[in-house]
Amino acid sequence: MSTTIVHLVRHGEVHNPDRILYGRIPGYHLSTRGHQMAARTAESFRGHDVTFLAASPLQRVQETAQPIAKVTGLDVVTDKTLIESGNRFEGLHVKGLRSALWNPTRWPLLKNPLQPSWGEPFTEIADRMMNAVERARVAAEGHEAILVSHQLPIVMVQRTAMGLKLPHAPWNRECDLASVTSLLFKGDELTDIFYSSPAHEI
Repeated sequence: MSTTIVHLVRHGEVHNPDRILYGRIPGYHLSTRGHQMAARTAESFRGHDVTFLAASPLQRVQETAQPIAKVTGLDVVTDKTLIESGNRFEGLHVKGLRSALWNPTRWPLLKNPLQPSWGEPFTEIADRMMNAVERARVAAEGHEAILVSHQLPIVMVQRTAMGLKLPHAPWNRECDLASVTSLLFKGDELTDIFYSSPAHEI
C-alpha cells in the first residue's frame, strides 16, 4: 500500500499598509518579511520527495510558491479551487474603531456566523479544498504533494481531517503565516495530520 503526503502551505505575510480585508482582491503581494517566510518554508522541503506542486492564482500565493518551485525543481500548477474564501467584506476595515462592522447597514450579513452569512459557506470551502487534496494525492501517489493556499481554506481541511465541526472561533485557528499542514495517506485513506511552522522565528 502506497504512502502519500499532501502538504498545505499558507502564504507568507502580505504587504497591506491600509490594513483592509483583501480577500480575493488582486495585486496584494508579499511583504519583505513574507518573502523571507516563503524562502524559509521552501527550504524545509529540501530533500523531500515532492512530485506535485499547485497554488492558488492570487499573487501572494504564487509568490510563496516560487521558492518552493526552485527547491523542488517543479513547475507551479495554478489551481483556482485553492483560492481564498469569498467574503462580502473585501476591501473594508474589519478590526478596531474603524471597523466597517460597526455600521448597522452591514449587520444583516452577520446574522449567521455558522454558515457564514457574510461569505462563501464553510461546507463549500471544505468540499473544493478536499477535492483539491484528493487530486494532489492521486497526482503524487507514493510521493509528496504541496498545495499553497490561504488560511481559512486550509483550516477547513484541518477540521475536516480531524472530524471537527466547520464553524469555529477564528482565534482558535492553528494556521500561521507560511505554516505547513501535512496529511498522511495510506493508499486513499487519510490516517494522520501534522502541523509545523518552519518560518515562526521570522
